[in-house]
Amino acid sequence: MPGRLSLRARLLLAVLTLATVGLVAADVATYSSLSSFLIDRTDSSLDDSASSIRHRPGELRGAPPGTFAQVRSLSGSTVLATFPGARLPGASAPSPELPDTVTPPADTAAGPIATRYFTVPGDDGERYRVGASIEDGAQAMLVVATSLRDVDSTLHRLLLIELIVTALVLGGIAGLGLWVVRLGLRPLDAIGHTAAAIADGDLSRRVERAEQRTEVGRLGLSLNAMLSQIEAAFRAQEASERKLRRFVADASHELRTPLAAVRAYAELFGRGASQRPDDLERSMKGISRESERMSLLVDDLLLLARLDDNRPLERVPVQLAEVLGEAVETAHAVEPERPIELHADPAVVIGDRVRLRQIVDNLLANVRAHTPPGTPVSVTLTRLDDTAAISVGDTGPGLDEEHLAHVFERFYRADPSRARESGGVGLGLSIVAAVAQAHGGSVSASSEAGEGATFTIALPLAKEGEGAPRPSDERSPEGAASPLA
Repeated sequence: MPGRLSLRARLLLAVLTLATVGLVAADVATYSSLSSFLIDRTDSSLDDSASSIRHRPGELRGAPPGTFAQVRSLSGSTVLATFPGARLPGASAPSPELPDTVTPPADTAAGPIATRYFTVPGDDGERYRVGASIEDGAQAMLVVATSLRDVDSTLHRLLLIELIVTALVLGGIAGLGLWVVRLGLRPLDAIGHTAAAIADGDLSRRVERAEQRTEVGRLGLSLNAMLSQIEAAFRAQEASERKLRRFVADASHELRTPLAAVRAYAELFGRGASQRPDDLERSMKGISRESERMSLLVDDLLLLARLDDNRPLERVPVQLAEVLGEAVETAHAVEPERPIELHADPAVVIGDRVRLRQIVDNLLANVRAHTPPGTPVSVTLTRLDDTAAISVGDTGPGLDEEHLAHVFERFYRADPSRARESGGVGLGLSIVAAVAQAHGGSVSASSEAGEGATFTIALPLAKEGEGAPRPSDERSPEGAASPLA
């Protein structure tokens, strides 16, 4: 049953239970204490009445008004004399129902007078307090009784007051407890509403007024932190799914074009090109060219997939100045009319030499694809603290902010109308970013429209004792400025 009750109901029930137990215990203690006090006072009154009677030997008329007095034998079985005590105007005589034999006091040697007290009912429905005493040396037992009407009336009034006060206090505690519990559980209600809204799809909802100083507030802060992480994870998942869909669509589109060309050349061959030497040669060259293009695309996709899976690359010391020198020399051989200036400080990193050469080649190829022939290019390698920075800059048309934010995305092209024959498929800069990250580095791009663009790769330098020793700060032949034109 308690498990079916709400937390609010259980808290209120617990408070009321504790309050009820406390109040009932206080009421019982008060009632018992007052009852004991009134009975003791009545017993003292009976002692005074018995003393008053003893001072007048042989006369029971000395008993106070309203007091029942009786003289019995020492054994208590024989009544020697009785005084009903009806001496007050309009008062009825006391009529306690005494037993046939009144048991004498147990210890008659405890003092000059031994008394035993007990309570008996009366013919009038009231209770009577009886004191049976034997004086030292006496030959009879004196029994004195008085009504407990006033005592019972006082106790009844006390009981009524206790019941009323207890009911009022419990009612007040219930009302105040309900208000306090509602106030304390209000943040939990807010958390419940927030959770319901999030379950309906509103991931931006948060628990409001969550404070560190309360347990519920700390729960709200923890829930808000968890919700922020969940929302970020959902947003990242959605972004990843969008990128994946775009990646699949772009890859399919890029593969479809060379496949269509291969199919067209195959159809040309099937329509009799094998009998015409010129058409046969054109078909074979076209099939070979498009197959090579598909192979390059598949190789790039496989490389990106391996990097996404965090597959280990080769880890050897690499002299970056040598890699840049080789890449610049190759770029100048491909496009002799373009001036390329190289400034390289000696720097050693731990990584895959082939992949590092590939990302430099990709940056130079990107310059060739997006700048007019003859546009100067500068390639620099600098060391800053524990980082080697490779920068490739040009003075071409540059990129605006919109395109600059997406240049490292896969299959992204700053100029969608650019013919595929004049450029790649949009994976070159993606491979640059992926390889740099696989080496523990990063990439960045800066540009202003009409003022060229600069791409920078930051790689961690090799530590002392990690592979080859750190080169000295003196310029090596590879590190000298070597403009190529």
